[in-house]
Amino acid sequence: MREQYVTAGLDETELAAGPMDQFALWFKEAARDREAVHEPNAMVVSTADTEGRPSSRTVLLKGFDERGFVFFTNYESRKARELFANPYVSLLFPWHPMARQVIVSGTAARVGREETVAYFRTRPHGSRLGAWASAQSSVLASRGELDRAYAELEARYPEGEQVPVPPHWGGFRVRPDSVEFWQGRTNRLHDRLRYVRADGGQGGWRIERLSP
Repeated sequence: MREQYVTAGLDETELAAGPMDQFALWFKEAARDREAVHEPNAMVVSTADTEGRPSSRTVLLKGFDERGFVFFTNYESRKARELFANPYVSLLFPWHPMARQVIVSGTAARVGREETVAYFRTRPHGSRLGAWASAQSSVLASRGELDRAYAELEARYPEGEQVPVPPHWGGFRVRPDSVEFWQGRTNRLHDRLRYVRADGGQGGWRIERLSP
């Protein structure tokens, strides 16, 4: 199975000065057509344990700015445990209908509790209950075990009741060290332009073109 990418190229002269501005441009384009790119904020988060064994999963991006990319999770989940032990992380935005990818490499750190609380209160009621019901990444005896835990919480906190933020739940912010913008081209001669932090991370950004 092969797809020939017939798209406009990506040239260095077209890029924004910094990766977050360029990401904002591409993200806006991906979000513009929700039929083509169903969930533009869906990203593959890849972590590794202390022995270097990787794991990946799809997570929703919940915010980004000059400080980095933010997502939320259970702090007792596999990804969180791995990030606490080894903060290096990769994010991949697979915008296949546009023949585009964005690949982020960087380090993750917890967001402040106030930021976590503010986001948690914007979640749908059911999602707030789910954050309590699921001991993410732990082994379940059956689906019924999870459903019973949710039902108990639903009875305790009916719709309209304030659901407290779980102490084991919160956000991570990924501070990028490099951000690659990948544009598919014909004959597999893709454009790959990567922003890399200059001066050991203390300065601005330099742009590199990578061979496809």
